[in-house]
Amino acid sequence: ELGSIHAHYLLGQAYYDGDGVEKDMKKAEHYCERAAMGGNVIARHYLGLLEGIHKSNHNRAKKHIMIAARAGCDDSLKMIRDGFMAEYVTKEEYEKTLRAHKDSQDEMQSDWRDTAVDVYLKNHSSL
Repeated sequence: ELGSIHAHYLLGQAYYDGDGVEKDMKKAEHYCERAAMGGNVIARHYLGLLEGIHKSNHNRAKKHIMIAARAGCDDSLKMIRDGFMAEYVTKEEYEKTLRAHKDSQDEMQSDWRDTAVDVYLKNHSSL
């Protein structure tokens, strides 16, 4: 049982950044893995950073970043674009990732969501 996916992500981020706790990349990885298994896209992005920057496992980092980008993470998409420009990501991988990212973004758009945001902003205009 995973528990709260968002809580796992927040713990992973806190350990990654050293925010309120001592930096601990093993704990950051543990909590980000749990959150990513539950579908948290940003946690997946952090796993890519952990693999690439802290463990020098660039192939695994690329896989995590690509999964996050395809699920709609803009920061991951930028990293994949940079990887393509540096010839680390193939044209086919980049194109597939761009299409999947767009599809993910399109799925998140809806008239109901836009209406809900408008109503919220109207009722909370003092924020």
